Amino acid sequence: MIVFDLKCTQTHVFEAWFGSSSDYEDQRARGLLSCPICGDADIAKAVMAPNIPAKGNRAPATPAATPDPKALMAALAQVQAKMLEGSQWVGMSFADKARAMHAGEESTAPIHGQASLAEAKALIEDGVPVAPLPLPVIPPDQRN
Repeated sequence: MIVFDLKCTQTHVFEAWFGSSSDYEDQRARGLLSCPICGDADIAKAVMAPNIPAKGNRAPATPAATPDPKALMAALAQVQAKMLEGSQWVGMSFADKARAMHAGEESTAPIHGQASLAEAKALIEDGVPVAPLPLPVIPPDQRN
């Protein structure tokens, strides 16, 4: 068996298995090949990376360990907590404070808080530099 990357004239690339290279040529010549995405029958081999086996004196590569989702979330939470050090919680007045700082009506300072989706979109459209946090923040008055 041999596998080829094939490409149609619409530049869709897909993989197909054949008994031999001549089987591919025969099926192509008889019009038996077609793109599974668009149905185009004008198919050609796509550029492929060669499958070069490892040298006999090298140990096989070991697959990367699957990361622990809980550990990843804990690491993300630590990074976010570090980012928020020195930042002031302003709660639901975030949009108003950010807009006032951007307009020069208040002195700039690192802040974080809550904004509705509409408020966040309006801030972005007005060029106010804001970014969502990856994890929710527990307001200071609600912490244990």
